[in-house]
Amino acid sequence: MKIPPDAVIAPEKLTKYLLVPRNKSDKSRYLARAGFRLAEPEVPEKAIRTLCAAVDAVEDGADVYGTDYTVAGKLAGPSGSPLPVVVVWVRRADGLFRLVTVKPDK
Repeated sequence: MKIPPDAVIAPEKLTKYLLVPRNKSDKSRYLARAGFRLAEPEVPEKAIRTLCAAVDAVEDGADVYGTDYTVAGKLAGPSGSPLPVVVVWVRRADGLFRLVTVKPDK
């Protein structure tokens, strides 16, 4: 199944989490390798949506928040170096998909 194109990617998920350097679980440095920057959060958002439109999501368990789905593939960034990533989504009880995180695919 594909993640729907109207799935929610909260702006704060990019501007206050994924693209911000952190002491623990820092993803910004990894994403910067592909050219993603805090000043342009729309660029990684578009790349995430493009990847998820091209690759099927796999159900990956459920909890009190909903059903988790993952999309594994290469995230194309401005630098031209695609990054292997896993994009994690949750489908809530109301059917709405929300981005949880993007992490390196090992």
